[in-house]
Amino acid sequence: MDVVFGLIPLMLFFGFLVVVVFIWMAKTGHFDDLDGAANSIFMDDEYEEDKSPLKSKEKEINQETSAKQSEKQTKDN
Repeated sequence: MDVVFGLIPLMLFFGFLVVVVFIWMAKTGHFDDLDGAANSIFMDDEYEEDKSPLKSKEKEINQETSAKQSEKQTKDN
């Protein structure tokens, strides 16, 4: 019987703790996006070659070159 008198306050404490943690999680936005993880399976994966810094640098150079060429063509006309 002594165990029951120890377990009742312990379970009440844990129940109160669970309620407090749930309220805290709800206020901080942990339950805002419930479908995001489920729909992420439909997103395209990013490939390693797209992430490399050399490729992004080449893209920047190509964009700058094409921008300069278009400015030059507009000045010539």
